[in-house]
Amino acid sequence: MMKSITQWYETRISVSENELKRVKQRIFRISMLRVALFLAGIIGIIFFFHSDSWKLILCAGCTFLPFFVLVKVHNRLFYRKEWLELRLRINREELQALAGDQSAFEEGNEFIDPEHPYSFDLDLFGRHSLFQALNRTCTHFGSTTLAGWLKIHLCEKKKIEERQQAVQDMASRPKFREEFRITGLMNQGKASDGEDIRQWSQSTSSFGHALWVKLLIWAVPSINLLLLIAGLFGVISLSWLGASFMLFVIISFGIIRKATAIQEVYGQKLNILNGYAKLIALAKHQEWNAEELQYLMRELDIDGESPDKVLMKLSKELDRLDLRNNQLLYVLLEGGMFFQLHQIVRIEKWKERYGQYVVGWLEAVGQLDALCSLGTFAYNHPNYSWPEISDKPFCFMARGMGHPLMSPAQCVKNDVQIPSRPYFLIITGANMAGKSTYLRTIGVNYLLACMGCPVCCESLMLYPARLVTSLRTSDSLSDNESYFFAELKRLKRIIDWLNEGQQLFIILDEILKGTNSVDKQKGSFDLIKQFMNLQANGIIATHDLLLGKLANQFPQKIQNYCFEADIIDNELHFSYKLREGVAQNMNACFLMKKMGITIQE
Repeated sequence: MMKSITQWYETRISVSENELKRVKQRIFRISMLRVALFLAGIIGIIFFFHSDSWKLILCAGCTFLPFFVLVKVHNRLFYRKEWLELRLRINREELQALAGDQSAFEEGNEFIDPEHPYSFDLDLFGRHSLFQALNRTCTHFGSTTLAGWLKIHLCEKKKIEERQQAVQDMASRPKFREEFRITGLMNQGKASDGEDIRQWSQSTSSFGHALWVKLLIWAVPSINLLLLIAGLFGVISLSWLGASFMLFVIISFGIIRKATAIQEVYGQKLNILNGYAKLIALAKHQEWNAEELQYLMRELDIDGESPDKVLMKLSKELDRLDLRNNQLLYVLLEGGMFFQLHQIVRIEKWKERYGQYVVGWLEAVGQLDALCSLGTFAYNHPNYSWPEISDKPFCFMARGMGHPLMSPAQCVKNDVQIPSRPYFLIITGANMAGKSTYLRTIGVNYLLACMGCPVCCESLMLYPARLVTSLRTSDSLSDNESYFFAELKRLKRIIDWLNEGQQLFIILDEILKGTNSVDKQKGSFDLIKQFMNLQANGIIATHDLLLGKLANQFPQKIQNYCFEADIIDNELHFSYKLREGVAQNMNACFLMKKMGITIQE
């Protein structure tokens, strides 16, 4: 199956390369033709300059008119060239990703948070992170949404299953995902777009509700109409109508600057929104199967109108303001009805009617963009399995589970069995034997499952409790906080959540690392006992082999597993395969001897 995925990207690259070559050839030919037409036009004008005027006009029409037509054709070809170059790039990037190179994609360093319950421990952001492996977003809203889904995973069976359907639907549409990403990259906005649009949409209208504006809008045409009727019936001279026209034209000069400013502001926002509207329009043209995507499409409509049609209304209103650039029309429209003011009010009414929806449109784009990323991940990993979501608290039953960021050649797969609540796995083993990798493998696959993604497992069934980890606690110099105290804070937070009645899936690596062995052992024993009393579930990795004795106190609720370091022919060997029981071989002394450090027997 992986071979077919690779072939699909290779085919897209080949098609793009061939079409790009043809487009470049057309651009070259049209460039040469434009030069020839321009030179012919100049020569013709010089040659027929003293001839009949019709010859001069005919010469100019036969050269410069096709020249300007070709300018438009040229621009369309350059747009197509940029499109094909992007299509070529993103398909090459996918081939690189399939080979294990994710460097082309954003790392998400701005989302790193050491205080987060699990993201820092699981390397969700940064170089070689899960975010980088998933991220195919083409908008800032998409990357923010994807990061948010990673940081706050779903905990409801129904929502996870709906997300799974949406991801599967997206995965089945590689051409749509390709077109969506290219369109987004071609119309890429700024990170500040969201806040700018939000502030603009929530700002008050300065003209629409002003009393003087309402009076002028009605007074100007009414006065002109009365003067016209009075003049036609000979009551007054029609010169009064001309005088009022000129007076209103002069008064209108006072709002030209304000009208121009509004036109510029709304024009800028329209350009921003049009880029995102193109993405929505692409999605609206699809017949979605997933309920989540169908619901999203319905939510985008306003009285049966899609965002692109609604934005077209704003575009037309802004275009009408350009009528004032014609001097004759300016006098007639401003003198007759204060046209600029009318249009400003109409534009502001558009914002009052639709402004409340634009932030929702952008959020919808973010969701579509994030789903495209998850769909691409699912498409690129056809051998991954879709987890079964259980409504029985708690279970985590995985068979053949590996880390999705490791290359298949290096990835050693193991099982996980947590059948009930409360239940804990105690993992012992030597240094470098694979304990920490195993914990992160479980955490990452658990998170993928709770996001609605396929997982690197032969099979997986889980109950979606809230994930919390303590694998990489560090000192905080800024807070004058020791390593040990930072770990205690993390553990206390876990206990507090359990006391509040929250259902947690806990993953801990080497409890109480920052204290002496006696305190560490007693504290670890008491902590695990408290976890059991609070009906918690989780996995704990430790070097302390005595923690294995807890299985005697809780024979149906604690299970011992280990990663052994085997010494064969005076060499250390790691299988990275999980075994039942407590570890027997520790490698610290062996490694010290190998490095020439004297160890007393």
